Amino acid sequence: MRSISVALLVFLAAPALLAAPLVASQRAEIHALMAALHASSCEFNRNNLWHNAADAKIHLLRKLDYLEGKNAVHSTEQFIELAASKSSVSGRAYQVKCGSAAPVDSKDWLSDQLKLIRATARSVALAPK
Repeated sequence: MRSISVALLVFLAAPALLAAPLVASQRAEIHALMAALHASSCEFNRNNLWHNAADAKIHLLRKLDYLEGKNAVHSTEQFIELAASKSSVSGRAYQVKCGSAAPVDSKDWLSDQLKLIRATARSVALAPK
């Protein structure tokens, strides 16, 4: 009976043991993306409703928490793809609209911001000290 209890405990605990949080550099990139969105003052379209950037950031970080709890996101690109590109309810693409510019898919906007973040990080790392 004891061996069955131990086996059951190991079986139930296995998903939690396998779940690995994002590494610090990926988490930093995602937070930099969310900071860029927040600072942009752009609007964020989710299911045909426009939201301010602060609300969009909160929503996307909630989705990140959910996906991390399921061990479903392991990179910044996966965060963009799984959490920040489309509604998990309706399947509709999210959009970002900055000023008078035409709306663009959030996947494209966030991917462009990620390139800028990475380029800036490289230039800072290469700068003479």
